[in-house]
Amino acid sequence: MQRREFIAAVTLGASTATAGCVTSGSEGTGGPAGLDGDTLTLTTTTSTYDTGLVDELNASFQERFGATVHAIDQGTGAALETGRNGDCDVVLVHARALEDEFLREGYGVNRRDLMYNDFVVVGPEADPAGVDGADGVIAAFEAIAGSESTFVSRGDDSGTYAREQTIWEESTAQPGGEWYREAGAGMGEVLTQAAQSGGYTLADRGTFISMRSQIELGIRLQGPIEDGPELLWNRYGIVAVNPAVHDGVAYDLAMAYIGFVTSPAGQRIIEEYTVDGERLFVPEAVSAEPNFRQYVPEGWDPEEE
Repeated sequence: MQRREFIAAVTLGASTATAGCVTSGSEGTGGPAGLDGDTLTLTTTTSTYDTGLVDELNASFQERFGATVHAIDQGTGAALETGRNGDCDVVLVHARALEDEFLREGYGVNRRDLMYNDFVVVGPEADPAGVDGADGVIAAFEAIAGSESTFVSRGDDSGTYAREQTIWEESTAQPGGEWYREAGAGMGEVLTQAAQSGGYTLADRGTFISMRSQIELGIRLQGPIEDGPELLWNRYGIVAVNPAVHDGVAYDLAMAYIGFVTSPAGQRIIEEYTVDGERLFVPEAVSAEPNFRQYVPEGWDPEEE
């Protein structure tokens, strides 16, 4: 494990400059030598997949570099496990604690902040639990539990489920009983089940907006983008699988992809991607004041290694 962490740190130092170096002016297929015709395997969250954003990014990457991207939609935990097994080249996820664990174990290198949106509590217009008047998300969850209103949980190893569990842990309520349903499914399917049952769920804003016209649910509690509680921030990171651990991964291609999606060109695609005129994600890789600690686990100190 120490060897993996050392290798990850060395690889990080040697390769950090690669990400973000894709120029926004490159056009057409047949990109850098060695990439044309290759295939990159990306594991990503159901939220980025269901909204269609990943398809938009991948199409532009393929046009510029001539490489194909095979995207697999999984919950964050499953996506990172696929990376641990060496069955993908890059992961795009949204649970920083799980990403940090992936980095500390040496499986991932060159993490980059990519974009953010927020989580929202959605439910029926009738709002039987009275969430509309709740003072924060913890109070909202307590109101749902107290009224035993249906709550549909992701019930999987996703970033959304991890955030839901954090909220329950900070509340005085305990999820369980007939009113609490664990779907074990992606965000789109959970929203559909919540709508069919007249229940509530925790959703990322992007997926909710992309499905809003298909389901009879509304936002009952806003996230911080609309001045809601800070606990509902939802940040996405992208990480290359460490070639020192899995020498079969397409590391050069992974770094080209990370470089593209964090470049001005990739960030512009994220910025301009909308559904019904509403933006789903906010890019944050290109910043006048970049966070240089984004590459390593939060709190990581090389002096303590």
